[in-house]
Parts: sequence; C-alpha cells; structure tokens
Amino acid sequence: MMNHLISAKDLSAEQIHNLFGVARIFTSIVKQGQTIPLLKGTTTVNLFYENSTRTRTSFELAVRKLEGGLLTFSASGSSAQKGETLIDTARNITAMGPHCIVMRHSSSGSPTLLSRMISVPIINAGDGLHEHPTQGLLDAFTIQESLGSIQGKKVVIVGDIAHSRVARSNIHILRKLGANVTVCGPPTLLPPELDKMGVPYSYRLEDLLPDADVVMALRIQLERQNRMQIPSLSEYSRFWGLNQQRVKLLKKNCIILHPGPINRGVEMDPEVADGPHSLILDQVFNGVVVRMAVLAEICNPSALRKWLDQGGFRV
Repeated sequence: MMNHLISAKDLSAEQIHNLFGVARIFTSIVKQGQTIPLLKGTTTVNLFYENSTRTRTSFELAVRKLEGGLLTFSASGSSAQKGETLIDTARNITAMGPHCIVMRHSSSGSPTLLSRMISVPIINAGDGLHEHPTQGLLDAFTIQESLGSIQGKKVVIVGDIAHSRVARSNIHILRKLGANVTVCGPPTLLPPELDKMGVPYSYRLEDLLPDADVVMALRIQLERQNRMQIPSLSEYSRFWGLNQQRVKLLKKNCIILHPGPINRGVEMDPEVADGPHSLILDQVFNGVVVRMAVLAEICNPSALRKWLDQGGFRV
C-alpha cells in the first residue's frame, strides 16, 4: 500500500510493475474514450508553486478520467503572494477536506516536509533538484511498452544531469528494473554523486550511441543554474545535441525520449524530435495513464483492487 509518492527511491520493483500493470489496463479503456469511476466522490488538489504544462494538465486529465473532483491551485494570484507559508497554505487546503494533494515546488524536500505535517496523501510532481517520480514512472513505462522489457536495456541519459530531478527519478526506477544506465554531458553538468549512485558517465556522446537501446535527452535548465555552466547553447548543441548525424549511429530499434519542454535545436534537432526514433508524444499520453494508476493506488486502493477483480483483470 502506498500512503504517499514522494520519491522513486522508495518504490520497490514489485510496486513499479504493479503500477505498470494497472496503467496498461487503463490505456485500452482511455483509448476507447471511456472513464473509470475509481475516484468518484473524491477531490484532488493540484498545489503548484512552479510553472507546468504537461505535468499539471496530465494530472488534471488523470483525475477527470477517474471521475474525481479537482481543484488546481497556482501560487500566482494566491495568498502565497501575500506572504502565506507553504505549511499554512497546505493546512488551510487540508481543512477543506481533499483526498489527495499533488504538489510541485522549487524547494527540494518540500513534499517530504508536508507529508509530516498534514494527514492528506502527497504525490510529488517535482521538488527542486530532488525528484519527479511520476515522470520517471511514465518514462520507464514508455520504454517497457516499446521494447517489451527494461531488464538489460542500455539507457543513455544526456544533458543537464546536475539540475535534473527527472534524471534522478529515472536512474532509481530504471536500475531497479534491471536497466544499464549511463549518463553523458558536459563535466560542469554532471553531479558529484554519480559514483555513489553507481552510475557510469561519459563526456562523449558518440561513444555511447551505437550500443544504446534508449536515449533520453534532458533540457538545459538555465533557471536552476546560479551561473552559466556551459559556454553557450550553440556549443552545447554542437557536442551533445541529438542531430541527424548522431542519430545515424543508433540501432534501428533504438528509441529517443525527452521529458519536455524541448528546446529544439539545442537538445535535439526538429527532425530528430519528430523522427521515427522519437516516442516523445507516447510519453505524454503515457503520463496520463501512469498518473491515473498512481492516483487510484494512493487515493482508493481498495476500490482499485475490487474493480480489477470484478472486471476479471489481474495486474
């Protein structure tokens, strides 16, 4: 049973596979345009202190496809602008009786803090440089659905690893499921804790591409850097961007992912983002069904089990 989803590090391989099994069942139903009443009578609050398009909208759609109620809170235009603290905001929202809070915040550890202060389940939608567990889950789910298995697959994550909460969540999940993960990027954008995480790294992308089963490009997060840590975006693109020449080094069935938003011409060229190796839009769709699985598991696990049993489904 999952009381919260704060960190991908806390998930077991069994829990991940169970969520994937539920997401797979939801996929066929959602594609038929149907909804599933597993959150009927519940209210989820999207508590977002940072800008978001895919994650916020994905959670909104996930709640609605489970027939739940939804309130989206944005820090701009709220009492946070008047000096109200995160804890006071969360306590006031909790007093209104929601069943779950989906939270995004620029401070690492803020969902952990809230989970200790309030009784409502918390789903981390990204906290500072720490983690983004549902993004890691949907990325891994996309890999599994495309390649059939994650075990033994060679995954290359290239880009701004140091400032990427997505990279951290992916590393935790993919390694638990048996993938061989290698990261690549400029020396200034590779964090010192890679050795502790047991993840090899390289500065030269061309050395990794021929053997890769998956290449995940990450955005250069200038807003999280205290100073420019690369000479220029054009220089980054020249050495680490996915262009048509580098894509020619890939195996035929290698897939390319990007959590978004894409800076076209920096992390990858438009022809690559829209090319045959790219599963970027699959990631976007999978974000809805994976987040549906997480919401159902956290907000109403007994109804989820009953629904699976009554429908003859097994995870």
